[in-house]
Amino acid sequence: MNLYFRLLLFTARVRFRSRLSIWDTSHVRFRVNPSDLDVQRHMNNGRYLTLMDLGRMDLMVRSRFWQRITDQGWYPVVAGQSITYRRSLQLWEQFDLASGVIGHDDRWIYMEQVFRRDGKVVADAIVRARFLRKTGGSVPMDEVLALVQPLPESLQLPEWIADWNEGSSRHGREL
Repeated sequence: MNLYFRLLLFTARVRFRSRLSIWDTSHVRFRVNPSDLDVQRHMNNGRYLTLMDLGRMDLMVRSRFWQRITDQGWYPVVAGQSITYRRSLQLWEQFDLASGVIGHDDRWIYMEQVFRRDGKVVADAIVRARFLRKTGGSVPMDEVLALVQPLPESLQLPEWIADWNEGSSRHGREL
């Protein structure tokens, strides 16, 4: 229930925030609530992933990219992510979540999302996403990029992201 309430407040707030380009970095402030805690009394690792959804939504809504993709009958899906936890977030602490696109290849959009408390990194993540059609099938990357022209000249997918993507697509050992 807490997540629906947080989503409702988030949706109301985002309408009044300044507009961004999809190539900008979105910043959203949160506070650790009691329902965010795990048995160790710090923010649950899964809650970070849930709040990352809100960070990506903030960027898409404020840049009007969300409206463009929904008009096309598309929706985004996370296909892979890797997160590193560096510090704990405790009850009532405020923190910032920065979300930004770092590049694309012929199939995926890659984003970085960083949690900071008092300017120090708490957790950072890389997210790989793609777009699907409500009628079925994937949306080719050239169609997605056509909605966000012009592309920044500086947009160059770091090589380590391609390496991460290759490594994440291999299967581990059978458990």
